[in-house]
Amino acid sequence: MRAIALALRQRHLRLLLSAGLISLTGDWILRVGLAYYVYALTGNTLASALMLLASFIPQIVLGSLAGVFVDRWDLRRTMVTANVLLALGLLPLLAVHRPGQIWIVYAVTAWEGCVQQFFTPAQQSLLPRLVGDEHLVTANALNSQNSDLSRLIGSALGGAAAAAGGISLLALLDAASFLVSASLIAAIPTAPRAERTPTAHPELRARLRQLRTDWADGMRLSLHQHVLRVIVIFLLVTSVGEGIMSTLFAPFVRSVLHASAETYGLIVAAQAIGGIGGGLLAASIGNRLPATRAMGWAAIAFGLIDLALFLYPLQLAAAWPAIVLMILVGFPGALTVTSVMTLLQRHTTDSHRGRIFGALGAAEGIAFVAGTCAAGFLGRSLGIIPMLAAQGGGYVLAGMLLVVLLRHDSAGHTAPERRTHESTVGH
Repeated sequence: MRAIALALRQRHLRLLLSAGLISLTGDWILRVGLAYYVYALTGNTLASALMLLASFIPQIVLGSLAGVFVDRWDLRRTMVTANVLLALGLLPLLAVHRPGQIWIVYAVTAWEGCVQQFFTPAQQSLLPRLVGDEHLVTANALNSQNSDLSRLIGSALGGAAAAAGGISLLALLDAASFLVSASLIAAIPTAPRAERTPTAHPELRARLRQLRTDWADGMRLSLHQHVLRVIVIFLLVTSVGEGIMSTLFAPFVRSVLHASAETYGLIVAAQAIGGIGGGLLAASIGNRLPATRAMGWAAIAFGLIDLALFLYPLQLAAAWPAIVLMILVGFPGALTVTSVMTLLQRHTTDSHRGRIFGALGAAEGIAFVAGTCAAGFLGRSLGIIPMLAAQGGGYVLAGMLLVVLLRHDSAGHTAPERRTHESTVGH
């Protein structure tokens, strides 16, 4: 725990983590409550599916381009502005009262997804500026823990808020979380960016050409730098699996485990509990492990536990092992997420980090949607268990790939890249 205490002595990191936790909790309140409210309002599962689609399209279409702008803008100002726009964008939800107005929900969801594409890479780029390299793993572990903490808090509050005040209360609570987050981020001073050579592009055509060049530069770096290229492959494989998991896990609990909705809630909460424990472990010891090895072996462990989770019902018809295994999988899951983020930050420079994160986010979105479609079309013909087993097997395969391809990068970082803004990504 000493590593956590040392990292949290830095006030700027505490502000960023607090802002993230508050904002994510508001997101979970809205996500859980809105899913319940939309189905209750329409009685149509297609409406819920369209809402999910509206949230992912911006990530696919805008993700890589948004990162280019993030690299050009002040990170703190970008995050503050994004939070304010996210809060204002929720206000149209106050007008939703009838099924015929459900299009407003889709429009708001798409708007929030678009703005989020600018906030996320800015946050991921800002964090390594606030801590020294010796605290980076711990800071990333604590940051990833926000997802699990917010899921626990927000899921419970979201259902209660939907029942108590409907969509209006959900929107107001999430909007308030964005405004509080903006105020905390505004208190973070950021180091000045490296000076850029002034260039003049008076014509729109020239500006668009420069934008295209910057976008292509980010894509090129993502594919040509060895560590980043391996991470891209890893994320593509595992994101397809996450799409399968998101689509078929509820049917797995209902049709394979023959469990109730209450049990499903317990299993999902168990994953968050395991993630919190795993985050604390990663924050405490993660800096002692090479990030490349930690990422590979953690992904393998994650996949093996998932395989056990999806295959044990073939021999035992009970739900309690699923709860136990979901807690256990949170530990390697947290270490995997922390290692991925640390490697990405260490192998990118300040000048290119936003576009790299944006490009990877777009790739993840495409792979996730591909996994979702595959699960939808093949889940019935191949079966729920084989499709979910493919998800676990994908993690094992991707983890083994990491261990083999990154075996010569055991240090897990390139210190010179952290010290200069002028170099390009790569060894």
